[in-house]
Amino acid sequence: MANVVNVIQPYWCANCWVFDDASKGLGKESLEGRFEADLREIRVLARLIGGGVTKMIDYLVKDIPDAREGFILLFSSQPFAGYQVELNKIAEENGGCLYRGKDYSAEVWLSPALFRYFETTPGSLYMKAEPQRAEYGPTEMAAVEDSIEQLEQMTGKSTLENEALRAGRNRPSDSYY
Repeated sequence: MANVVNVIQPYWCANCWVFDDASKGLGKESLEGRFEADLREIRVLARLIGGGVTKMIDYLVKDIPDAREGFILLFSSQPFAGYQVELNKIAEENGGCLYRGKDYSAEVWLSPALFRYFETTPGSLYMKAEPQRAEYGPTEMAAVEDSIEQLEQMTGKSTLENEALRAGRNRPSDSYY
């Protein structure tokens, strides 16, 4: 089975962690689900206040400056290098799924948006938080494009030189006749 690592960029908005993913039709999607559901869902979430998604993410981003402005969250149904938290499925509940941290005692209810990333509900989830990557401004982008062009030219020149050397090596030598 291929190990697909999904990437979202959560940020803090209206007192909860949310993310946008236009490719999945999601905008300001709460990681803990929406509160427009019935009272039963609110009771389940209230039970989780002692540990839930917010506290888990706070733990994941503890070393990331200004994480509430946004960070990168990698997640997969298979272990991947450097994952920080392993969550194991307890039950599907209220349209989402309840997980418990293996080495992190919190129970975490994840929203139905999870199903947009997996064909079936994963038995385990592996997560890692990373700082946002800097965006390039126009000056930096021009420098990067120049570097790429120079590398392409060098690669092309090296390829031509290698082809010429191979052609010369494969020619019969005149010294044998």
